[in-house]
Amino acid sequence: MRATSIGRQAESAVAGFLNNDGYQILVRNWKTKVCEIDIVAKKGQIVYFIEVKYRASLSQGSGFEYIGPQKLNRLRFAARVWSQQYNWDGDYRIIGAEVTGINHENIELVEIE
Repeated sequence: MRATSIGRQAESAVAGFLNNDGYQILVRNWKTKVCEIDIVAKKGQIVYFIEVKYRASLSQGSGFEYIGPQKLNRLRFAARVWSQQYNWDGDYRIIGAEVTGINHENIELVEIE
C-alpha cells in the first residue's frame, strides 16, 4: 500500500477519533502553495491544528520524534496563514497525533504548542 494511502487512512482514523470526542472537523488536508495542515478542528472556542504521524509499530520510533524544530516552525507558520485566511483571531493549539498499528487502532494526541 502506498504511503499517501496509509497516511490518508491514519488521518481518517484521527478525524473519527476527534469527532467522537466532540471536535468539529473544519478541514482536512488544507494546503496553500507554501504550507499545509493535516486536520483543522474546533472544540469549544479553540481551533486545533493537527499534524498526523503514522507508524506501523513503535519499532520505527515514535511519530512524535518526527515533529522537530523545523516541522514545528512550519506548523506555526501554517497556523498563522490559516488564521489570517479565515479571519480567526481566537485561541488555537498545535497538536501532534500519533497513529500506530496496522489497523490504526492506537491514537495518541499531544499538545506540542
